[in-house]
Amino acid sequence: MLRSRLIAARAARPAKEIAAAGLALAEQASRAWSAAGTVATYAATGTEPPTRSMIDRLSGLGVRVLLPVVVDAGLQWAPYDGWDRLVPGPLGLLQPAGPLLPADVLHEVDVVAAPALAVDRHGHRLGRGGGYFDRALADVPSSRSVAVVYDDEVLDEVPTQTHDRDVGAALTPSALRPLPAA
Repeated sequence: MLRSRLIAARAARPAKEIAAAGLALAEQASRAWSAAGTVATYAATGTEPPTRSMIDRLSGLGVRVLLPVVVDAGLQWAPYDGWDRLVPGPLGLLQPAGPLLPADVLHEVDVVAAPALAVDRHGHRLGRGGGYFDRALADVPSSRSVAVVYDDEVLDEVPTQTHDRDVGAALTPSALRPLPAA
């Protein structure tokens, strides 16, 4: 029920608010990760918090950006080389068409910025329910994983299941918020 409510709230967001959130996320990410060697993230679609400006800004700062490629029931990763070079993938996602990197590449990244519908103050991330990013985050310490959400999607509590992976921060348009929050 919470997922449905969050999806409906995103669909009701005005286009101006969504666009402004994308620019603010780019600012927050560039402040936080400009010195990172590699950031793994995703190309937002639909009403997700927009990541294009963030990806382009980080890439422009010399940060190596990796994006997921859906392969079977999991994710592999490929280097980002421009928004116009992304191709449609399964599940309505945009993904690089370039060569895939080794399966263990997330062990080498500084940050994994994952999509989420919400995150709570304890670091529990609520995804869309497919488990793709939970499986990808399984071998990434929560200290290097971040949920990308709108400010009002940082909640007091979200439901969790045993396969859900916690994150160490939430990137919102107003801040990079360490989790668990005090």
